[in-house]
Amino acid sequence: MGAAKPDPIKYLQIGTAHAHANKIEVYAASPDWEVVGVVEPDPARVEAAKASKLYGDLPFYSLEDGLNIEGLQVVGIETEVKDLLTYAEKAVDAGCHLHLDKPAGESLSHFKKIYEKAESQNLTIQMGYMYRFNPAVMFMRDCLKKGWFGEPFEVHTVMSKVVPESNRPGLDDYEGGIMFELGCHIVDLTVGMLGKPDAINAFPRRVIENDADSLIDNMMAVYEYPKATATVRSTAVEVEGFARRHFVLCGTEATCHIQPLDRPTMRLALSKPQGGYKKGYQELVFSPPEVPGFGAYSRYVGDAADLAKIVRGEKADDWGMAHDLAVQDAVMRSAGLEPG
Repeated sequence: MGAAKPDPIKYLQIGTAHAHANKIEVYAASPDWEVVGVVEPDPARVEAAKASKLYGDLPFYSLEDGLNIEGLQVVGIETEVKDLLTYAEKAVDAGCHLHLDKPAGESLSHFKKIYEKAESQNLTIQMGYMYRFNPAVMFMRDCLKKGWFGEPFEVHTVMSKVVPESNRPGLDDYEGGIMFELGCHIVDLTVGMLGKPDAINAFPRRVIENDADSLIDNMMAVYEYPKATATVRSTAVEVEGFARRHFVLCGTEATCHIQPLDRPTMRLALSKPQGGYKKGYQELVFSPPEVPGFGAYSRYVGDAADLAKIVRGEKADDWGMAHDLAVQDAVMRSAGLEPG
């Protein structure tokens, strides 16, 4: 007889306002999880959520009642960015592990305080950076660990799209412009591949001038390392920007180019054969097994599965406090902000 399947982990979502709050459907579809309900602090959003297909069948709770659900272990924080840390701290104070969406608020010191509270209680904080479990990124990370790249010396990465005029004011609520809200995903990847940079030089620019917003919509940052540099770009004005989202890592023994990031295809060049791959360039198309209801590759499925293993004590967190604080510091500096 096989081992009994573990009981699903109880998961509460706080907030419906975040751009990625729809990931609740991934938790609802997974046998690892039991979605126990939703807390939505904004009354107007409560009514809209209850009328939606995504949330309509779920119970809604007050914050106090939600955090006191018997057996609750994990809370997903999916509020507006300005409220993420407020509710993250409340959930940690209630003794819950977190899935915290990105970026980690507007205060590095507050984020650090929450992380320290979590660590003292052996609680995990999983950040919602959506490319960590991208199969091409995972392959690149594995190649790096195996030493196939030799000495890494360059990263070039772009994360862009066209933000409709009606959506620009909402992004303009944050001083860091498009890099803060969108480019943070590739900041996470860059720090993950090369580590914390020695220095970051930000180059914020504004392309569309209008009276409705002051959004900094064209941004680049250059990261300095002892033997490497990285250019990280994010814009809100690139035609077909999704198709050109890419991440390139170059080393003395290999070059790896993932494009597009959202439906990953990779060009891999090797100085010599490695692990069944030939010398020179080859194209790799990543087609993971179908996930019922989500297709061949879906954001968040890998995140949810990994978090379940961590909560059950089956594995350690592969990122953790040092990485996540370094990413938040880099996100803010890349956006021309001084971490505070």
